[in-house]
Amino acid sequence: MNFSEALDFIHATSWQGSRLGLARIEELMTLLGNPQKQLRFIHVAGTNGKGSVCAMLSEILARAGYTTGLYTSPHLFRVNERMKVNGADISDEELTHLAEQVAPVVAQMEDSPTEFERITAMALLYFQKKHCDVVVLEVGLGGRLDSTNVIDAPDAAIITNIALEHTEVLGDTLTKIAGEKSGIIKPGADVILSAQSAEVEAVVRRTCEERGCALRVTDPDAEKLNACDLSGQTLDYRDRKELRLRLLGDYQYKNVSVALDTVDVLNARGYKIPESAVRAGLSEVLWPGRFEVLQQNPLVLVDGAHNPDGVSELVRCLSAYLPHRKMTLVMGVMADKDYADMIRMMAPFATEFVAVTPESERALPAEDLRTKIETLTGVPARCGGDVKSGLALAMSGKGPEDIVCAFGSLYQVGEIRAYFGRTT
Repeated sequence: MNFSEALDFIHATSWQGSRLGLARIEELMTLLGNPQKQLRFIHVAGTNGKGSVCAMLSEILARAGYTTGLYTSPHLFRVNERMKVNGADISDEELTHLAEQVAPVVAQMEDSPTEFERITAMALLYFQKKHCDVVVLEVGLGGRLDSTNVIDAPDAAIITNIALEHTEVLGDTLTKIAGEKSGIIKPGADVILSAQSAEVEAVVRRTCEERGCALRVTDPDAEKLNACDLSGQTLDYRDRKELRLRLLGDYQYKNVSVALDTVDVLNARGYKIPESAVRAGLSEVLWPGRFEVLQQNPLVLVDGAHNPDGVSELVRCLSAYLPHRKMTLVMGVMADKDYADMIRMMAPFATEFVAVTPESERALPAEDLRTKIETLTGVPARCGGDVKSGLALAMSGKGPEDIVCAFGSLYQVGEIRAYFGRTT
């Protein structure tokens, strides 16, 4: 099997989409010898922020001397990004070797695993082969029935901000969605919750009580911003002062709080994470596509905000970092997202929109999006076609004082970054 064939194996069932449930992944992991049972985990669920929290914790743990696995989704540029050890993507050769091992096992199964289940199984096998001390594991969708929940009790179960998403699958209320995400809470785990609505907190607290898990909730009143600009920010949280964070956006305060409370919980469990590793990890962590500056003069920003909750955070960032500035907005969305609200929220910042079609079978066609934008807002909108063509259209004629901001879907972030020479 070569690398192309390995990718074909991974993507062979992409047409099936997501099929929640643990039966297939449990059977697959059993046939592989249950490598996940030899690993320790930090399991992270939530609507927004979980990727950033995972990146922070992975960087901190690696700097503390732990061989640290990181599993995230979706990838922005290459599938290799989804599984890292100490910050390095899995190589093409290693990915191919994993596919060669997993493919014959999949062939034995009557109910063929989905794309996400195949990647998850390969990642867990990879981390076991690399003798990871700890794995930071991001939930794909929901929690209770997500493939990543095949693991036993993690050392820490983290729940970041929860908002309405995938309501047809997870439920149409915050209570129902919180219940699904709380499915990662297992007896023996410590639980860290990002402070949020009483409705969500009640569900998580009740689940912790039922399963005998200690709960730590972050303290927004202990978060203090000291300084920020487009190069980074410094902040305080609880007893930690003047923490330097390379990531931008005031929503990152919440994510830093979760990561720091998790560090304290892990140290109480016997981990040895020094303050030097915490500070170095936060100051150096990168998480592409989250209010990321791709170019100056003209200023180009990209943000993976893909639901109203994420876009509301983008609005806050634009208001804080670029007050009273208007810009060209490059927007591409998935057809199943609540893009009408996203359009309304971003319209006040726009001199114009350029609508694009992300490379996904779920994408809303650019012309349909353009029509929707003009109908809802009256702001001029042009059809950019595919992402590359749309960016070229948006950048045409721009001067040093202009601003371009691309948002709407994680599925287009990789191509946008590549357009501006960012491929790592």
